[in-house]
Amino acid sequence: MLRCGRYALPLERPLVMGVVNITPDSFSDGGKFLDRAAALAHAHRLVDEGADLLDLGGESTRPGAQPVSEQEELARVIPVLEALADGRVPVSVDTRRPGVMRAALAHGASMINDVEALSAPGALEAVAKTGCAVCLMHKRGDPATMQRDPRYEEVVSEVADYLAVRIAAARAAGIAADRIVADPGFGFGKTLGHNLTLLKRLPELARLGVPLLVGWSRKSSLGELTGRAAEDRLAGSLAAALLALHGGAKILRVHDVKETHDVVLVWEAWRKA
Repeated sequence: MLRCGRYALPLERPLVMGVVNITPDSFSDGGKFLDRAAALAHAHRLVDEGADLLDLGGESTRPGAQPVSEQEELARVIPVLEALADGRVPVSVDTRRPGVMRAALAHGASMINDVEALSAPGALEAVAKTGCAVCLMHKRGDPATMQRDPRYEEVVSEVADYLAVRIAAARAAGIAADRIVADPGFGFGKTLGHNLTLLKRLPELARLGVPLLVGWSRKSSLGELTGRAAEDRLAGSLAAALLALHGGAKILRVHDVKETHDVVLVWEAWRKA
């Protein structure tokens, strides 16, 4: 069971997290949902298609992205969050700023998804006593430069060690294990080879003792493999989702909810047959 504020999400079957990018510069859908009405319509559509939770983001963290001000991030996210917070599914806010975390939680967010794994000063304190869920992600470097020749001695052990340290920090701050999710950070300071190695050896990361969230949807690694543009990577995204499920992923963070939901249904039926 994953506790997300007032929600409790069973993990007997994998969950689908639908992405709502309220940004002009996200890699696959930048600008499409910057308008509040468009973002809300998209969010409701994702829930109708089977999303178990939503992830709102007001600052792109794609490779090469430039940061925005905290005020701009809040202006993008909070109006959408306010309209969704009492809905059918929990709403996560994708942010690395403690100030945005506090505001999001005050306006009804049930989860904080942090690419910096609550390492910023004040981040742990912002979420510890709220009852929200947290996603702790691994990345190396900043979005603007993280894909410039990332290197590891042994990528799986280094990612696992980092996440173990951040999980321990979260636990020490008073965040219970049933509120914590870990994300290996596919594409965040990693080459195609690193990403494939992590995907193939995902069961080793499952030993961290918390649910794993995996995000391969439409990512540039799929473009390297297939030669297709971001908007034409559905088949590759579904293949990666299936491999992640086989490796033990409990949450799939995706743009294409309806299709991924069907993948989960088929995989579950195969697993139980």
